[in-house]
Amino acid sequence: MAKSGQERSAKAAEKRLQFDEKELRHRVRPGTRQKLDELMAWNGIEEINEAVQNLILNAHALGPTLSYQAMESPRHKVQISENVARMFRSESLRELRKDPGDEHFAP
Repeated sequence: MAKSGQERSAKAAEKRLQFDEKELRHRVRPGTRQKLDELMAWNGIEEINEAVQNLILNAHALGPTLSYQAMESPRHKVQISENVARMFRSESLRELRKDPGDEHFAP
């Protein structure tokens, strides 16, 4: 005899407890979601959870050095040009000349 939906749900809940499964929820912006959709299409994956699990397992398999490169967040590097640094310095010196005395701090 087939199990009822309630029995299947109870068995699934029991397995989640047994294997200490944790639910992960994550919100992403459209650009990130588009990239995930592309990855899934390239690899013939239809379920998001399968794609995320594969990404985690494969990044881990790369080891500490290569996984760092794969997991690295794209960050913009701020570089101050020589012109801007020169302008900042001259403006700072001009301000100090206007109101001298506050550039000295007690030890």
